[in-house]
Amino acid sequence: MTSGIGLFLIVIIAIVGTIFLISKFKMHPFIVLLLASYFIGLCTKMPVEDIISTIKSGFGGILGNIGIVIIAGTIIGTILEKTGAALTMANTILRLVGKKRAALTMSLTGYVASIPVFCDSGFVILSPINRALAEKSKVSLAVMATALSSGLYATHCLVPPTPGPIAMAGTLGANLGLVILVGLLVSIPVMIAGYFYAIKVGSRYQIDPNPDTTVEELMEKYGQLPSAFKSFAPIILPIILIAFKSIADFPSAPFGQGVIKSFFDFMGNPVTALILGIFLAMTLIPKKEKENSFKWIGNGIVNSASILAITGAGGALGAILRELPLADALSDSLLKYNIGLLLPFIIAMLLKTAMGASTVAMIITSAMVAPLMAEMGMTGEMAKVLVVLAIGAGSMTVSHANDSYFWVVSQFSDMDTSTAYKCQTGVTLVQGIIAIITIMLLGLFFI
Repeated sequence: MTSGIGLFLIVIIAIVGTIFLISKFKMHPFIVLLLASYFIGLCTKMPVEDIISTIKSGFGGILGNIGIVIIAGTIIGTILEKTGAALTMANTILRLVGKKRAALTMSLTGYVASIPVFCDSGFVILSPINRALAEKSKVSLAVMATALSSGLYATHCLVPPTPGPIAMAGTLGANLGLVILVGLLVSIPVMIAGYFYAIKVGSRYQIDPNPDTTVEELMEKYGQLPSAFKSFAPIILPIILIAFKSIADFPSAPFGQGVIKSFFDFMGNPVTALILGIFLAMTLIPKKEKENSFKWIGNGIVNSASILAITGAGGALGAILRELPLADALSDSLLKYNIGLLLPFIIAMLLKTAMGASTVAMIITSAMVAPLMAEMGMTGEMAKVLVVLAIGAGSMTVSHANDSYFWVVSQFSDMDTSTAYKCQTGVTLVQGIIAIITIMLLGLFFI
């Protein structure tokens, strides 16, 4: 198999080719991502049988993780829109924060939601509110999607109990409580940077929310919109259940190891939580529209098909990339340089950009860096915490075509691929840079 600089050159050609084929020749991302998977596999001399099996397992693996979540989230979103519940939520939020703060509200919502909830699931769950707020506040969906996405991403990569930061803290022997506290601190400027990027860059691209039904049509049809409590329930309940599962899985085992933990592990699994959300959403359907419930759920499933296909193809590409010895290629070059906190950041950044999966980049980088902690002079409690966060910052940089989150954000927000690169990829680059700058400033005082 190809190694060293040639390996990275092949990956770069594949990534650039993917952008070019989708943006310039308007080829469908599903086809292009699969072509890129074959291209990388063949150019790196992977056995043909392994190429096919890896593509299939990568496609099925990512859909196994978030496929039902995407379908369930799309069904909930369809029902919330058809019944006017999404408008009720938008009206409620805008009465509290004002139209001018709609994007900031979604950034803050994402920041809080992604502490216990995986960013992919969080974006799917919150997408109906995001779209309704964009419609009511007359703000481009590009702005709102970038604000929500960056808010979710800020805590996803830096704050336990998301799996990546927890795994890193364990590998590097960092104090988990301190990782949480410092991670929350570092993620604040990261979230703020994402918000300002959304306002500045997202506003250049006008994406209309395009609701199927207008407010006037809904009011004429139903007489009144659903209550705020019933409207928010299909979204808030899943988030609460997933949050309790995260707490139950904490290393300190706050709920013990018995029935209570098992209950929250089951009910708080995103699949179970979103299915419960569907049933709550169905209670919003007026009696006179009950015969349409089957049709509305069918619409949600149909609408999710394209998202599933593209996300699965992105998973296939990511699986091919994870089979490459990228970490070994890095170890021959970067690991000999002692550049402090920049070292774990750069390794994680290169792995994230090449492979697409933030959590995988975190786990591999922390394993590579662990034996070097003493040599790097990172043996103190705060030093270990800052190394964990530096890896987290690198794992943010950047989200693009080989990352399933990139496709979740773009497809749920009606972004074409070119716009998604400017919004989603651009904002994750800015967030990663702001994160490592903040971490290095802390290092000047605490290391």
